[in-house]
Amino acid sequence: MMLAPRFCVASPLRSFTRGVKTLASNKSIRVFPHPQKPQSYLLTFLNTTPPNPALAIGTTTSDPPSPNSFQENPWFLAILNNVLAEHSPADPGLQSQARALASPGGFNFIQPRTGRGSGTGAGGASAEGGAGGAGVGGWVHLSDARNPPDFGRIAWPEDILGSVEVDNKGMIIGNFQPSGTYRIVTNEGILGLSPFLQEKLIARLREEEAKE
Repeated sequence: MMLAPRFCVASPLRSFTRGVKTLASNKSIRVFPHPQKPQSYLLTFLNTTPPNPALAIGTTTSDPPSPNSFQENPWFLAILNNVLAEHSPADPGLQSQARALASPGGFNFIQPRTGRGSGTGAGGASAEGGAGGAGVGGWVHLSDARNPPDFGRIAWPEDILGSVEVDNKGMIIGNFQPSGTYRIVTNEGILGLSPFLQEKLIARLREEEAKE
């Protein structure tokens, strides 16, 4: 008697690709469970799974992150400042500020913000930001997009990524100077860059990832 051939009917392959969670305040930042720290999350611009802690923005014990729950990654901050030093002079928004500073009304273009703490709200950077203008030149600040200052005002110290010098023609000269007061996470939210600078940052992070 011939036995009928037996067929093993396999179930259709199912993909269990999980949707990557992103921050509500910045959809470009991904949230991953920390591979080494239970009940913690890694925040990163990269979508590699598992995430590389060395290239993450930092860790947080809450989502959304807060100043109390967030711990920055010093290596990421170093990469960020390096990218800003290389590319911020070409940022369209910063170039626009530079031209405005050197315009006839530029002396009054950048003024300290008021209403928080000691009054100026901009620390030592406020004096630099208000210097020059009106065809003389001075300094303009690169501010975080999470809490942009009102037109003609200086951002809070924790929102100032750094500064660049501007000549009397509105051209950016010299090197980008990190503020030293910038915080990746504040009560206003998390790091927010212009599309131009964010693209440059992500490209650099991918370059670093390729070296691993």
